Amino acid sequence: MKRISSVIFIGSLIVLLSSCTGKKGDYDASGSFEADETIISAEASGNLKQFNLEEGQTLQLGQEVGYIDSVQLSLKKKQLEAQINALLSKKPNVSTQLAALQEQLKSAQNEQRRIANMAKADAATQKQLDDINGQVEVIKRQIDAQKSTLDIATEGISQDVTPLRVQIDQLNDQLQKCKIVNPINGTVLTKYAEANEVTTAGKPLYKIADLTTINLRAYISGNQLPLVKLNQKVKVLTDDGKGGFKEAEGVITWINDKAEFTPKTILTKDERVNTVYAMKIKVANNGTYKIGMYGEVKFQ
Repeated sequence: MKRISSVIFIGSLIVLLSSCTGKKGDYDASGSFEADETIISAEASGNLKQFNLEEGQTLQLGQEVGYIDSVQLSLKKKQLEAQINALLSKKPNVSTQLAALQEQLKSAQNEQRRIANMAKADAATQKQLDDINGQVEVIKRQIDAQKSTLDIATEGISQDVTPLRVQIDQLNDQLQKCKIVNPINGTVLTKYAEANEVTTAGKPLYKIADLTTINLRAYISGNQLPLVKLNQKVKVLTDDGKGGFKEAEGVITWINDKAEFTPKTILTKDERVNTVYAMKIKVANNGTYKIGMYGEVKFQ
């Protein structure tokens, strides 16, 4: 009876050890999680007057998080606007300038009609009619000449104003770049600057990443390449903190076409290989997965 009990105990132990051993290496690839990180840099130079964000904070697309001192740019813009107003004030008023000649023409045309009617009744000579006709034509030419001169002066002033307006557009663009506007939805990973510091164009301000989806960079051996393809769904396994695994579905979004030496921290299905192929697996993230966390992949 004791012998039978011993056999049963040894058999159970073997099964248990086999099951435990079976869990080890029960995956096709492994790697660590990473996110598509974006470094946001300053687009203007000056004192960082306001910078309202902290590491770990979630930001929305288009959210303004600070601004760079723009006093000098605003003053330059006001100066240009004053120059434009001064130039525009010199534009001649064409209708006012021609008003006197228009009145002369109107009177001459009335006299022209009167003398023409008198000439038909033999009450005026041909010379009188010719004289008034000539007077009307002279006034018309005076009006045309005056109008041409005024138009040229107006056009010249408009051309002088054009480059000033372009400079104002440039200043408006620079003023807009003084505002620090977050370009994507995401979580602040690293903050590189503080308020009241002097920054320059191109200097990094903070790093952000959208963590609603996260990538698992895993590695496979060459003989596993035929088993994977883009947009393929796979199982992603991570420790659940209770001795088990948390399982999620992922999608392969990238497979490297070049082999690389196996990273020291990465295990593959065949640990004897010297080179591996990297691939990215996109996984929906509700906050469970963190950058740098270890994960395993099981091909479905």
